[in-house]
Amino acid sequence: MLTKAQEKLIRSLQHNKDREQHGLCLVEGDKAMETAGSAVDFIFTREDTAEFDRLVTTETPQDRAAIARIPHWKETDIANYPILVVLDGVQDPGNVGAILRLCLGFNAALLLIESADVTAPKVIRASAGAMFQVPWLKMSPTVAAEYLTNSGRLFFRLEKRADAVSPEILTGQEHLAIIAGSEGQGIRLTIPGISIEIPHDPRLESLNVTHALAIALYSMR
Repeated sequence: MLTKAQEKLIRSLQHNKDREQHGLCLVEGDKAMETAGSAVDFIFTREDTAEFDRLVTTETPQDRAAIARIPHWKETDIANYPILVVLDGVQDPGNVGAILRLCLGFNAALLLIESADVTAPKVIRASAGAMFQVPWLKMSPTVAAEYLTNSGRLFFRLEKRADAVSPEILTGQEHLAIIAGSEGQGIRLTIPGISIEIPHDPRLESLNVTHALAIALYSMR
């Protein structure tokens, strides 16, 4: 059975500041819990508390969830990855979760700038727990610009421009950063790079950021 203190803790983890304070996050879904592995602090089930449905965030939850320790990645953890995906202002939790899965599938690390919090329950669920396996960092725009400038990476920007080239240019490239922004605002970082545009039917105004990144990452193979 859960204690009142544990129930209070679980409720608090729906808020970013409390997740940061405790270094813990709520994990829902068997796949995400399995992926969290040794990071899981404790598991609770519907039988452990009458408050179960109010402690989790899914509308049709499974009958168990977990509290896990948030991984603490460092700059050295992402430095040697051949690919760094940079998200600039991508606020949709579903997109960020799906992009974490892409990073896992294509051996990429992730840098987030004013984007959805990867420790939020919706992102963890959408990522199927990939945030426990993919190195990620959150940075302010100023810190990120300085870090990227000194990273020695080749920069590619997913954006519509007159001089944009096909994603085929990515084939065989290593030690690079692919920068993507939201569909509404685009990329706000002023770091210069090679602009890449994914060709598509003109009836479609723009590709979803997750789809565009999937095509770009696949083009590197």
